[in-house]
Amino acid sequence: MHKKNFIIIIFLLLPGLLYFGGSSHKSDPDARRIASAGFGFAEPGKLFHNSESATIADLPADVVKRTFGKKIQAKKFYSVSVDDENTVWFLTEAGIISFDGKKWSLHNKNTSMPGSEVKDIEYVQTSAGRKMLLATPEGATLASLPFGRKNPVNTFNTENSPLLSSNVISVAAGANSLSWIGTDKGISAIRDNKWLDYAYLDQYPQELFKEHPITSIAASTDGDSLYVATLGVGVLRVYRNKVDGISGASDYAQWGPIYMPSDNVYSICIAPDGTQWFGTDMGAARHTGYNTLANWTVFDTKNGLINNFVQAIAVDKEGKVWFGTKNGISVFDGSAWTAITEKEGLVSANVLCIAVDKKGIIWIGTDNGVSSVSNGVFTNYN
Repeated sequence: MHKKNFIIIIFLLLPGLLYFGGSSHKSDPDARRIASAGFGFAEPGKLFHNSESATIADLPADVVKRTFGKKIQAKKFYSVSVDDENTVWFLTEAGIISFDGKKWSLHNKNTSMPGSEVKDIEYVQTSAGRKMLLATPEGATLASLPFGRKNPVNTFNTENSPLLSSNVISVAAGANSLSWIGTDKGISAIRDNKWLDYAYLDQYPQELFKEHPITSIAASTDGDSLYVATLGVGVLRVYRNKVDGISGASDYAQWGPIYMPSDNVYSICIAPDGTQWFGTDMGAARHTGYNTLANWTVFDTKNGLINNFVQAIAVDKEGKVWFGTKNGISVFDGSAWTAITEKEGLVSANVLCIAVDKKGIIWIGTDNGVSSVSNGVFTNYN
């Protein structure tokens, strides 16, 4: 967001839902670890626009099968990030894996790196250089690139920093060396070794995040605002103020009703034009502009999505929105839908993460390997 006079916003589907009265929610383990209506449902292999079907010319026509190599035994690819050199980084059950365009690498040489319990990964550019920011149950880890046995690794926790909690769930890159950190007690942020002060805790106490856990976070296009997906209370928004604090301007309040399919939000993607996309367990929502209560559109299986549980969202170089669900991918070009499943070449229909690299290649992490899409060709790795 560009207007710093905005308050923290909470998006609610049900008018009467308050954090102290909300019910608990059980989340899907894979989804937790893991960004206009009326055009008709897209069946696999078809586009539907105003009820007229057409053959998809740009669906992948070829599938290339490859392996990661004998040293990499990974199936579930939970999170993905692309660095400034266009290396693609994945978080898997086997650890952190990267692909530089030629070779897959497993990064397990540095004993200072966290183990298999990493929950999220994000490339960040700091004043001290290129780093990977990791979310772990023991804190937020900044690891210098390239990874090596002796490269610096710093882990921030409640004992050595003002971090609200050592149990870090999600991380995101802001602007000008700003890193956002989502914990089980709220949002923290650090910028060039300076921690931002908390100016929102009276309005949004730690109990809110304990009752309604954070599932995903994403920064605005300018990097100074953060959208926070939760289980049970929709989406929160915080922003960096001019004195390096994380601010809000109002008491906890009811905002709604608004047009969202569910208050259980699992993925967020902020498009280059500032459009906000939210993936829930009952469909996806699009919000444009800065009016909290206006300009909402909902998408579900009745008007485009192949499946309502949206676990990942990304926007490609052409502006098309890719929705990764538990049953395949739906691609929306603004007026028509494309559905992609294993039949069309996807390595697995259970999509956990999606990213677009600097060349425009789509990288899709699933529960059974990775698919990349380039110029109409799938390359599957498993």
